[in-house]
Amino acid sequence: MQGIILDTEMYLSREEILKVYHAGPDAVVALVQELCSKLTQLEKVTEQLTERVNYLEELHSQNSYNSHKPPSSDGYQKPAPKSLRKKSGKKSGGQTGHVGKTLQMVEHPDDVVPHYVFSCENCGRTLHDIAPKGTEKRQVFDIPPFKINVTEHQADIKECPCCQHTTIGIFPECVHQPVQYGNRLKSVLVYLNHYQLLPLDRIRELCVDLFGHSLSEATIFNAGIVCNNRLASFTDALKAQLVESPVVHFDETGIRINGKTQWLHVASTPLLTHYEAFSKRGQEAMDAMDILPRFTGRAIHDHLKAYFRYACEHGLCNAHHLRELIFIVEHYKQSWAKKMKNHLLDIKKAVDKRKRNAKSLQLDVINKFERKYNRILREGFDANPKSSMPKSNGTRGRKKQTKAKNLLDRLKNFKNETLAFMKDFRVPFDNNQGERDIRMTKVKMKISGSFRSQRGAEIFCRVRAYISTAKKNSKNVLYAIQDALEERPFIPPA
Repeated sequence: MQGIILDTEMYLSREEILKVYHAGPDAVVALVQELCSKLTQLEKVTEQLTERVNYLEELHSQNSYNSHKPPSSDGYQKPAPKSLRKKSGKKSGGQTGHVGKTLQMVEHPDDVVPHYVFSCENCGRTLHDIAPKGTEKRQVFDIPPFKINVTEHQADIKECPCCQHTTIGIFPECVHQPVQYGNRLKSVLVYLNHYQLLPLDRIRELCVDLFGHSLSEATIFNAGIVCNNRLASFTDALKAQLVESPVVHFDETGIRINGKTQWLHVASTPLLTHYEAFSKRGQEAMDAMDILPRFTGRAIHDHLKAYFRYACEHGLCNAHHLRELIFIVEHYKQSWAKKMKNHLLDIKKAVDKRKRNAKSLQLDVINKFERKYNRILREGFDANPKSSMPKSNGTRGRKKQTKAKNLLDRLKNFKNETLAFMKDFRVPFDNNQGERDIRMTKVKMKISGSFRSQRGAEIFCRVRAYISTAKKNSKNVLYAIQDALEERPFIPPA
């Protein structure tokens, strides 16, 4: 051995080591102690670097297929398309026995354009005096030319010859300005902005191209304000129905408001949708939303801890579990995760098969599925023993658990919430309803960027909730918006 490196700035040559040796036992002991101290420090640094490498590798391995990350975060190297659904074996398009639909002639067209025959195309003889022996019909389905129609309302002004009092005719309630836009046009503006998610400037351009009429961005935005102000009764009824629903989906996503990150929360069912924007994500926002504090049904969500502070029943999203299990299979190569993924899908298959004729699986089937669930968990815990070592950097507490161990703890501690869907068929397998209802708000962010003000975000949330609820109840969106502008908004049946 030629020498020993004590740190980046100290190197002991052979001669220096011999010098310490000849200095006596105390000098050798001091050198060994110093070497041990340096090695301990090196081990700590190495362990920290190993943890950091593992963390970065996990982070790099995560994508929208095996984690909670959205597809937009995948970048250019998107994962190969995969689906948890099994192939049906059917070809795309209409299936055998499917009744197709095609364009059919109507009995009473809006306009009829005759094409007369005045002469014989063969010999040229005039046919003015010949009655047609039949008519061949062809119908063209098209839209009329776009044009804003201007209606002038005129109210008589009369003076009584007896008392000289002047009486003026009464205008319709909706006509309150000398010049104004009508509710049909306003409903189109709200539809384009809050349903089709077009930015204000693009709506202005569209109106010029379609109607030959230029509107200001303020006019378009004000249409949304008017609609929002006339939806108070709808929002009250909506919240009341959500509170009384047996199962409600909850989710949240980040949005940008006035240059800052805030949170958009959704509470929804297959027939109802409610949105609200808050600066916080947790309990403070949920309390302000005022649904969960009064809710006694089952809340479906993705295990955000704040949800468990409410006394209602809970159900966890198994689509999230499946993605996490896929990540553990791919990154940690642990076989229990694949078994659990397949097991959850097998339970779902059994539920789907029996759902039409029952409210839950048979008790013996439930017990069989739970026993296998427990066996897979035990296998998972054997592969991921609990660490009792302190943190390597000397701070208090235990070492941070791996994602596999965290998921195992959740699947064990929240077993009833994970498997609730097989014991009560009203409980869904996943939280896809909530995720679908929140997805279009992310599209809004992609198209229009952030909201410029808190007020703008609040208007969007209420109007979008109204549109989504009307759509779920098979209502024509344009007519529903027009009804709201005329102060008779659609209220979903209780």
